Formats: sequence, C-alpha cells, structure tokens
Amino acid sequence: MEIKGRTWKFGADVDTDAIIPARYLNTSDPIELAKHCMEDADPEFPGKVRQGDIIVADKNFGCGSSREHAPIAIKAAGVSCVVAKSFARIFYRNAFNIGLPIFESPEAVDAIQEGDEIAVDTEKGIITNLRTGRQFSSTAIPPFMQELIEAGGLINYVKRRMQK
Repeated sequence: MEIKGRTWKFGADVDTDAIIPARYLNTSDPIELAKHCMEDADPEFPGKVRQGDIIVADKNFGCGSSREHAPIAIKAAGVSCVVAKSFARIFYRNAFNIGLPIFESPEAVDAIQEGDEIAVDTEKGIITNLRTGRQFSSTAIPPFMQELIEAGGLINYVKRRMQK
C-alpha cells in the first residue's frame, strides 16, 4: 500500500495532551476528538488539516498518558500516517490497535519540511520526499501489523477472524 500526503511538522516529545488536550476527554466520539486534534501544539491544525495529510515529528511522539484518544483523534482528523524519529511505546501500540500507520525514520524527519508532499510504501518501509526525490528507509511494518492497519484496527481485525 502506498500513502501520499502533505506534511505537518512537529518537534520532539509531543505528548498525548498536545495531541488531544485532556479537557476534551469527556467524549470518545472520534469526530469530536478530531475537532481538537493537535490544537495545543498548533492551534490552526484542526482547521487546516486535510484528508490524507501526514504528521512528521521528532523523537518520542505520543509520550505521556497512555490514552487511546490520541491516535483516534489523529486518524479521525484525516491524517493518513505519522512519521517520527521515534514513538512512545504505548502510543506505538495504540496506533496499530486503532489502525493508524506509523513509521520511524530519523533521516526522513530531518530532510522533510512542513508542506512537503511525501509518499510512504507501507510494505517496504520506503519514504519518498516528492519535492526532492530523496528516499529514506524506515522500519517496515511486519505482516501481522499490516493486517491490523488494513482491517482498520484490532477490533475490525478480530471481527474478520471470527467470521472465518
């Protein structure tokens, strides 16, 4: 699968409170969460993000609270994937559980500028900056994790398995 999108760039240690502020956690409705996604990191983000855009961030993206609301808000906002130098471990797992593809590539993050268009080959783990033509490797998503993404998350994956 190939994902293409315009990038939004964020710094290091973006915690789950910056991704979805705790003051909005009185709901689990993805549409409501999307309205406030990343607003404490960039107040203009919720109004400007478009379907298919890609978040690019420095190290330790998704640190802090282990809430699943963070990757749910990102996915519901229309973000197609996140590329970062590294992810907090619980965010990493929560992202796959809800079907949000994420990729670690320090070299790509350093070379991508906000607004660049990039393409991500999810099977090979290749990230291409379409502005510069440069390609970068990321850790490829293992086949089982790709199945989670393709199913739309762990719940849909289990439903499919139970129907067989």
